[in-house]
Amino acid sequence: MITTEHLTGERADLLEVLAKHRHFLRFTVRDLTDEQAGLRTTVSELCLGGLIKHVTAAERNWTGFIVDGPSAMGDFADMTEEDFARRADEFRMLPGETLAGVLDDYAEVARRTDELIATLPDLDASHPLPKAPWFESDTEWSARRVLMHIIAETAQHAGHADIIRESLDGAKSMG
Repeated sequence: MITTEHLTGERADLLEVLAKHRHFLRFTVRDLTDEQAGLRTTVSELCLGGLIKHVTAAERNWTGFIVDGPSAMGDFADMTEEDFARRADEFRMLPGETLAGVLDDYAEVARRTDELIATLPDLDASHPLPKAPWFESDTEWSARRVLMHIIAETAQHAGHADIIRESLDGAKSMG
């Protein structure tokens, strides 16, 4: 098993920032029950457990992209209503899901991401983005750019989670 403890330079900096935002996201669910993790506290469809599931899926998909290119992400142009419904389930706690299970899955994906970034031969290695309405055509992203996207996605959703948690019971991640 590879550890990131002895990394230096850019990779260490990127993984340290990602770890910080992962911590804030996980911290928002401290001391919650499974039921509380699945509650919507705003007009949004988002719940705390669903946000963690979404960030987990996004990180898993994007690291797959680093390794295998656009084929790891699927073809968004051919998505069916069933595909969109499955994707929407990433944002909710489904029957039988537990907060502990969601957090365990997130921890495993985080471990694999950290190991990939620590061992990847070149952060400049790039692939064309998959075809999707939200991506510019003929655009490539490097592994570095993907990692920055994962960091941004995690930070953005940690902020969403903080608002949801504060709406739930007044607890805050900071302050």
